Order: sequence, then C-alpha cells, then structure tokens
Amino acid sequence: MQKIITYKLLIIYFLTLVISTKVSADKPSDFIVTHANIYTVNDKQPWAEAMAVKDGKIIFVGNNQDALQYKNKNTLIKNMQRKMILPGFHDIHIHPVHGGVTHLQCNLNNIRKISELLTKIKSCVTDRTTNEWVVGGGWSIDIFSAENLPDKKLLDSITNTIPISLKSSDGHSLWVNSKALEIAKINSGTLDPDNGKIERYITSDEPSGLLHEDSAMMLVMKHQPKLTSEELVDGLRYAQNLFHSYGITGVQDAILKLDPGDPYYGLDAYNFLESQDELQLHIITAMFWKNGQPLEPQIERFIETRKQQSESALIHATSIKIWQDGVIETYTAAMLEAYSDREDNYRGELQNSPDELNTAVTALDKEGFQIHFHAIGDRAIKIAFDSLEKALYYNGLRDSRHHISHIEVFQEEDINRFKSLNVIANFQPLWGIRDEYITEHTHPKIGNERSQWLYPIGSVHRTGATIGFGSDWYVTSANPLDGIEAAVTRLEPNGLTTIPLGDNEEIDLATAIKAYTLNGAYVNFLDKKVGSIEINKQADFIVLDQNLFDIPYSEINETKVLETYFNGQLVYKKL
Repeated sequence: MQKIITYKLLIIYFLTLVISTKVSADKPSDFIVTHANIYTVNDKQPWAEAMAVKDGKIIFVGNNQDALQYKNKNTLIKNMQRKMILPGFHDIHIHPVHGGVTHLQCNLNNIRKISELLTKIKSCVTDRTTNEWVVGGGWSIDIFSAENLPDKKLLDSITNTIPISLKSSDGHSLWVNSKALEIAKINSGTLDPDNGKIERYITSDEPSGLLHEDSAMMLVMKHQPKLTSEELVDGLRYAQNLFHSYGITGVQDAILKLDPGDPYYGLDAYNFLESQDELQLHIITAMFWKNGQPLEPQIERFIETRKQQSESALIHATSIKIWQDGVIETYTAAMLEAYSDREDNYRGELQNSPDELNTAVTALDKEGFQIHFHAIGDRAIKIAFDSLEKALYYNGLRDSRHHISHIEVFQEEDINRFKSLNVIANFQPLWGIRDEYITEHTHPKIGNERSQWLYPIGSVHRTGATIGFGSDWYVTSANPLDGIEAAVTRLEPNGLTTIPLGDNEEIDLATAIKAYTLNGAYVNFLDKKVGSIEINKQADFIVLDQNLFDIPYSEINETKVLETYFNGQLVYKKL
C-alpha cells in the first residue's frame, strides 16, 4: 500500500514538473532575479526572494525555486546575493529641468561659508564665455544672519559691470548686483509688485539687491538671457542621470511654466527626450497657476496642454501648481497670528485671497485637474483646505488626489483635515530637522508655541492620512535615502544635529519607504502601474548595497544604490 502511495506521489511530482516546464515554455522571462531581499511594499506579500520580468513587466514574485519555472535557455539569471531590492522611488515635489539647468550654471549648492560663496561667484564671473549675465543659484539664507542678509554691495565688489542674478536654494529669493537692478530699472521709486517684495536699506528706499517671491524676482529674471532648447535638454539629462543614481524612477515636476524662455519652462525638453527614446522617468507636470490673472484663459491653456500630452507614454500634464504663500524666513509665509519678532502685527500675505482661491480651485477641480499647493504658513494651509472643501461641496466627491506641499507650521485643528477631505500630505522630510535654518531663521519668527507644529509628519500619519514625500531639489538633496533617514529620526542625516525636531514626529521605516514609493506613485495616479513590486506592474526597481531593516537608522543615508531599473531596463549601475 505504501509503495502504491509512493508511486502515486512520484507520478504527481513528475506531472508537476511537466506542467511547470510547460508554464515556463509558455511564459519564459527575459530575466529572473534570485536570492534577493525584495521588500515589495505590497501588504499582501511584503517580502520575496525572487521575481521574474518579461517585456518590462513583473510576471512572478515569490521564492527562488518557483521563479525558475519562468526560465528557458535565453533567460538571464541575476543572483543578487541577498542584496535588498525596493520599488523605484517617486519624488512628488521636485524641479528636474530647472534644477538641472541651475547645476550647469553658477552652482552655489552646499556652500556653507559666505567667503567661499563669494569665491565661487567670482570664479563664475571670471570663467564666463560671454559678456552676458552671470546666472545661477543654490545659496542658502541660513548662512547669513537676519541682520546681515545678502546685499548687492557684496556682488558689486566682484563686478558692477556684469549683471549677476542668483536664486536662493528655496526658490523664493533672488540676489542681484547693481547692474542687474539697473537693467531691470529697479530703484528707490519702484513699488513692490503684488505678492512680492523688494528689500531696501533701513535708512532709505534704495533697493539692497534682494528680491522676494516670483512677482518681484521676475522683474529681473525677465531680462536675463532666455534659456536655449539645448540648455533645457542638457539640464534635464543631468537631472535624469542624478535621479537614476538615487533610485528615482518617477517625479512630479512641481512648477512647469508654459511660456518658452521662462526659468521654469521645460515641457519641450521632456518631449524631446521622449521622442529620442532617452526619457526613462514617469513625469507628471504641475502647470503653474498665475496668481491674479484671469481664470478662463489659464484653464483653457491647461486643458489644451493636457490634451497635447495625452498620447505620451511618460509625460502627463494633469496637475496644477498654486503658490499660496512664501516662506517664514523672509516673512512672506501667511500666518494666522503675527510674526513673533515684529512689532507691526504683520502676518505675511496670501498670494490669492480666499474668494479668488475658492473660485480657481473649484473650476480646476471641475475640469478634472489635480491641485498641487505650495502652503507654508498656518493661514495658507487653512485657506488651501477651505478651498478644497468648497470644491468638494460644489463638484462632489471624485478621485482627485489633491495635495498640499511643504506644510511647515499648522494650527493643530487642521491636521485632521488631510484625512477628512482625502487630501495628501506632501512633506519634504529633510526640512523637518533642527538645523540653523530652523533655530536661527524660523523659530525666532514664530515663537515656541507654534514651533512645536513644524513639519508634524508623525501627527499627520497617525490620523490615517496618506503621506507622500518630495525633496524640492535643488533646495535640498534629491536622494530619497537622505529623506527616509530624516523622516525616521528627525535628525540631519550626516550627524550635524543631535536633538530631534518636535515630539514624537518620527515615523517608522516601512511608512517612510512607502511615502517614497507606492504613495508617491499614488499621488501621480500611477499606483496601478508602479510603486510596488507586484505581478503585472512595470519592472521599476532598485538594488541597494544593504538592507535598510538590518541597519541602524543613522546609517540609512550611507546606503548606496547599486542598480536602477526602469521598465525592466538597467538605467544606472554604480561603478
């Protein structure tokens, strides 16, 4: 009897092999990844050790033995030797073209001393190839004191005959010399534009060489040499290569302006790379809403651009960027209460009045656009929520995936509105650290009570709201591993801070990874296609040199991306 049972089992085993072989023959994969630590970001199957890929799609996720069913003589086997694999990262607030172009101009990023900053600017002037402007950016306001902000005299000491125009790393200020002010005809009689500010010397109305917010900055930038198509494409190529080295396979371009020559113009660059089969990123563009401009023409242009991009496989113009306030450090963020270190009861300014915003958001929502807010101050955040609530009331519930980015300081009662209104919290986790930017330029301006609600990622997460992450590169590092470490520690990733920002605002590692993968894809309406490692999804994944779950949190940013795959193709390999 035992022999009969044994023979039957053997027959079943061989039949299984035959069946498995047939499955393999019918569905051979292009390559199989084995002996890996695959963190799938799929709750139903969090971990796996193997996966099979065919025609850019994942056709199997599971164990090593079963994966070999998808092998034939042409299948490549990749033994990962227990290295960690994650889905490709998605950054939902970043500036690919503009950031790339800036890095190819006078690049001032990561310079931490004023003397070194001036030395770099001098070299940019000396090394220029034409007599035209010196343009660039990346300087950070926190290396200056509140009493000694960037000044035209510093730049004039380098040159007062060649115009210099340098944007701050946060994108909200422009530092220029006297020649640039002269060309722009900005003088003591020039009035501040709506929603902008021209810094002036205390003892007079003479401009000091510092301009805040888009309307004021454009007084100068419109005179700068127009960026060429070649410069825009080169900037995008630079950005794409950088993103791949960090494991980024999808982004939302947080400001896309539609007028050629504008510093934030870039659609032609995206389309060109796609036409050349060079584009290897999922792109959602947040088209720029011009505050104070007529409603209908803007919406018509957005609709037309969306339609033009509807045939693109990778580029979709489906989001609208609304800039609702500035930043706390220059008193341009819109606050509910007055700034703590001023005596004039100043609360900053809204870029759009509540009525204007309600009208615009309701109309854009009705047309099926996603809204991507810039909101820093608690008043700007509250008004943004109010406008989305109005749109929900008039247009009804739909799958909108509206999101508010930056969200620096909250009124506590508004934290629950992400969940109740189904709005995504778009945080930049690298900003949620107790660095000099916070301690010297933010904290004094808003005081102790409000400072406890700076970037409350943990509090928002505990409400059950969806959290997504972005870097705002080139403001801060584009490396998601830097952001993940900051999110789980609330410390600067390179050990420069020792006290976490806020109480209990850290999140767990799995949540931080999800914010940069599946949740990011969700914001971009790509979660059915990418964002996790699952059967029938596109094979966008990365290989890391160590398992993030096996190391101290303080070592996360030391982790290296070894390989990045997009649509099953290797697009980056660490040398």
